[in-house]
Amino acid sequence: MSTDLNLQSMYVEKFASEEYIFGHIRRGGRIFIGTGCAEPQYLVSAMIRYVEDNPKAFFDAEVLHVWTLGVAAYTQEKFKHTFRHNSFFVGHDTRAAVNTGLADYTPVFLSHVPRLFYQRLVPIDIALVQTSPPDRHGYMSLGIGVDIVKAAVETARIVIAQVNTNMPRVHGDGFIHLRDVNFIISNDEPLLEYTFETDMEAAQKIGQYVSRLIEDGDTLQVGYGNIPNAVAANLKGKKHLGIHSELLSDGLVELIKCGAVDNSRKTINHGKTVASFCMGTKDTYAFMHDNPSIEFRTIDYTNNPMTIASHENMAAINSALEIDLTGQSSAESLGKTFFSGIGGQADFVRGAVMAKGGKAILAMDSTAEVAAPDGGLMTVSRIVPFLREGAGVTLNRGDVHYVVTEYGIASLHGKNIRERAMELISIAHPSFRGQLIEEAIKANLIYKDQTFTHGGSVRYPEELEIYITVKNNIEILLRPVKITDEPILKDFFYSLSDDTLYKRFISVRKDMPHERLQEFISVDYVNKMVLVAVVKEGAREFIAGMGQYTILTDMHAADAAFVVRDSYQGKGIGRELLNYITLIARKRGLLGFTAEIISSNRVMVTLFDSLDADISKTYEDGLTTLKIMFKR
Repeated sequence: MSTDLNLQSMYVEKFASEEYIFGHIRRGGRIFIGTGCAEPQYLVSAMIRYVEDNPKAFFDAEVLHVWTLGVAAYTQEKFKHTFRHNSFFVGHDTRAAVNTGLADYTPVFLSHVPRLFYQRLVPIDIALVQTSPPDRHGYMSLGIGVDIVKAAVETARIVIAQVNTNMPRVHGDGFIHLRDVNFIISNDEPLLEYTFETDMEAAQKIGQYVSRLIEDGDTLQVGYGNIPNAVAANLKGKKHLGIHSELLSDGLVELIKCGAVDNSRKTINHGKTVASFCMGTKDTYAFMHDNPSIEFRTIDYTNNPMTIASHENMAAINSALEIDLTGQSSAESLGKTFFSGIGGQADFVRGAVMAKGGKAILAMDSTAEVAAPDGGLMTVSRIVPFLREGAGVTLNRGDVHYVVTEYGIASLHGKNIRERAMELISIAHPSFRGQLIEEAIKANLIYKDQTFTHGGSVRYPEELEIYITVKNNIEILLRPVKITDEPILKDFFYSLSDDTLYKRFISVRKDMPHERLQEFISVDYVNKMVLVAVVKEGAREFIAGMGQYTILTDMHAADAAFVVRDSYQGKGIGRELLNYITLIARKRGLLGFTAEIISSNRVMVTLFDSLDADISKTYEDGLTTLKIMFKR
């Protein structure tokens, strides 16, 4: 506390009885409450006590905030003539009240809320906030909740501050001076902490997939919940990450502590972690206290799409309640049931996609548990044919680049409706893929004859993905084919010269329609294996080669074949494909391969000859038939 007598006197003058302080609430006034974990719990409880003791003190007051995690007695029906709750983001403690008509929800981008206050479109009468004790200059910190709180403090008629020694002093925009506060109630209590529960195994898998999309030097925005924290946990091996986020979570703080985040490559706010509020644990709050590397800015700055777009390599990682096969997603409602809110998701996604090198990622569980008609629980798919009637479209079809579930990564950017529907079906829970295929066919979203092995329940063998480097230092991803590869397989086949096509298919046929392509992408990875060699140039992926085997019915061996894009022949891709598919076949107990090759195709014959195997050859009508038995 300051030794300045004027500041000491000013501080003391702010104290008064709770009866007197809450007596300043007027009929029909608007009462603002600090956000989330920064909620001044004691002040809210004291206000409720005041109303219980003085039931006719005021009527029809509107209670405003972003999100409550604590005391929310003002939503109870017995206070319906005293309070009317209006939230900019629906939380667990107020969800029932909003959906039963006892409270209101205002859908708005959080970045726009301060403007509502400053322009008096939503005038604030009383602001209940929580601060750190004043420093020697008379400044108090709003600590873990700056967001729209600073604007509320600056525009409210009366500011009531709960001074709490547990509130960290956080650098940035969150300082208010004693002179800006009308009343102080000193009360030390633990700050609210944010915890959550979800399927940790699925969350970790999602985190592993998302980590593939994040590169060293990226600047991150990460939403709230267990999945974003799991994402952060899988980024500890990255280097020089930055943070520009509305929310600072435990997971992001762990990245700072381990050194993965140093903000050294941020385009703006170089060297600084920038956020607007925090929902975490007391250890995270302690780390933030007086930490000059962390700045909390007002939400009209952090969430401004132009500010976000100023960060090169910006990665916005968020979640959703549902996404449909066309790419529309909702993070705010399930059909007509309000669940959360618009928040800052759309701002960050749109800012990220405008940024140079930016990307937008939706990370979500493939399923959810919901109430069943019999009163129990049932599992439903979060990937649906179309969003339910009444659902709020938080992100439209053009917003999202990637969708990630525990079953993989769907790339939507630049894809047509048919392609993105197949991408999303491929990462849905296997139990729902067949149903999604049927619904997509009925809705004319995909081909009427689209096949999907075993109703889509086949598991993609991700463990078979490997990276190799071939001649000219070209990096290749060898992986099993996916049902979503039809567009790039089509491009691959049509890139082949007539000579290459003839040597591979022993046919003068030059077309490769959808019907034929399905033979290559609809595989079970057991009786038929197709490997592709994928090369990435910038954001574009294409196939440089393909190898396959199909198990023969009369012996425990397989018929094998390979083809390499003309421009990539002679670089060792065919040899790598053959060696790897042979390794897979041997591990699965196959005894060998057979292959039928045009005799003049000496390159392919020589390639098979290089195998460590017993090889016999027969010749007939210009064809060489190989029987290759693996050595044991």
